[in-house]
Amino acid sequence: MLLELQQIIVHPGQQMLLKDISWQQLENILEEMGEKRAARISYSNGWLEIMVPLPEHEKDKEIVGDLVKILLEILNVDFEPFGSTTLKNERMRQAVEPDTSFYIQNQAAVIGKNRIDLNIDPPPDLAIEIDITSRTQFENYQILGVPELWRYKKQGLEIFLLQDGKYVKSPSSPNFPNIPIVDLVNEYVQQCLTIGRSQAMRNFRSWVQENLQ
Repeated sequence: MLLELQQIIVHPGQQMLLKDISWQQLENILEEMGEKRAARISYSNGWLEIMVPLPEHEKDKEIVGDLVKILLEILNVDFEPFGSTTLKNERMRQAVEPDTSFYIQNQAAVIGKNRIDLNIDPPPDLAIEIDITSRTQFENYQILGVPELWRYKKQGLEIFLLQDGKYVKSPSSPNFPNIPIVDLVNEYVQQCLTIGRSQAMRNFRSWVQENLQ
């Protein structure tokens, strides 16, 4: 007996792992789930993980993503934000959905595109994950060749850079050279929690304009 996708219920903060999922089944599942959904997927060589994030996860994702956008905009750096778009490569049998992602160096290659196919498109220059709990996430990003991965946990921001096919933790970001990005993100995420998002974002914008322009 085959299960229909609508019969599967995954509660916020929980994950479901399915095995022996073919690439065509993955494509069918993604099509059925649609673009406007809370669930995130991660796929690696037949293993499909479906995760539904907690509300606070979504809040942190928006805050960190907005900080990156403000920084890039004030510094007049061209970029294309791709949110949690599905990054997939059929030949590599890998797919993953970051919490948010950005094309910076490669932004010209994806202008006007709504979907990313890593068979032909470059990977995003920066992918951001909030509280990674999955055993496959790092592997997905490594195989797909995402050069910089941020992981934001309750303890703060961590930066990982792809070197010789593996992620190495780094104190700085090549996308934001000579900028104390870890300290900035940690400080202004905390400000959002204490003085509110609007005031914290105004403070961040002012700091960038005063210190980096």
